[in-house]
Amino acid sequence: MSLPSRCFHRRGPRVFLPLEPIVYIPQFRTKESRRAMAGPAFRAAAVRVRVPATSANLGPGFDALGLSLGLYDDVVVRVADSGLHIDIAGEGASTLPRDENHLLVRALRTAFDLLGGQPRGLEVVCANRIPHGRGLGSSSAAICAGIVAARAVTIGGDAKLDDVALLELATEIEGHPDNVAACLLGGFTLAWTESGAARAIRMDPADSVVPVVFVPSKPVLTETARGLLPRTVPHVDAAANAGRAALLVEALTRRPELLLPATEDRLHQEYRAPAMPQSVDLVNRLRADGVPAVISGAGPTVLALAEDSAADKVARLAGEGWAANRLAFDAAGASVLPLAP
Repeated sequence: MSLPSRCFHRRGPRVFLPLEPIVYIPQFRTKESRRAMAGPAFRAAAVRVRVPATSANLGPGFDALGLSLGLYDDVVVRVADSGLHIDIAGEGASTLPRDENHLLVRALRTAFDLLGGQPRGLEVVCANRIPHGRGLGSSSAAICAGIVAARAVTIGGDAKLDDVALLELATEIEGHPDNVAACLLGGFTLAWTESGAARAIRMDPADSVVPVVFVPSKPVLTETARGLLPRTVPHVDAAANAGRAALLVEALTRRPELLLPATEDRLHQEYRAPAMPQSVDLVNRLRADGVPAVISGAGPTVLALAEDSAADKVARLAGEGWAANRLAFDAAGASVLPLAP
């Protein structure tokens, strides 16, 4: 059922946890400081968080528009007596750090500080399916998984770190709100900053639109892609993008026949071509065939917004060197799920 647009006050699916022992970990060891400020209490049981891949920009909506995609990382976090233990399977298993430098752990630590204090130890298990360095929001997924897991494993965490605060914290860690808003909320999101704070609204994409992603074998660093952007752009290009971004909201939610003109971009994709020439070439070839296609986020993945009836055909258009995947839109966003039996 289609839901109306709404401001960022959505809570994820309710999860009713069984009664369980509470592990209380004081923030300070001295008797006086414990009386002055008690640390948080943590659940003894592990929590499982699922976070979706995301695609940002969508052509003209630079650093503002995002989509949540049906491709997920799963993370299980448990408070332990001491130490930090991390298991990683799937994407990044051979390259990601297994210490405090892991982005997910950094997000956990930042959230725990806001929740009142750090646990004595942590056990983290990551099952990663979102490709890294491909413009599909893997870093945003790690950040959102960390802060949602920290809130879920803390008794009373919802009251201490509400959904609005989650978005603000995720944006502070990531540096921009487009991917993290889509990751937290699900669906199609429009994010902005107001008085220095991140805000977002969520919409539902039209049922007839299917996202198809074309993932190349080699990554491109976000820093590299951003470094190619000019400091200024012509006024006519900025004006054109503003109009297309506004049109894209209507096209993606109600009038998908307008997606081709609505996804036209003049602000970032061509400037980034030196870092991903094959990706920009594929975007241009798809668009010449009438397929609304854009660079996903900072690239190099290409996102096509195809009609449901044509999605399989579109997935075959890229040729060799691309992993083409027909996906679905994710509606739930970051969610706390029951542990697998």
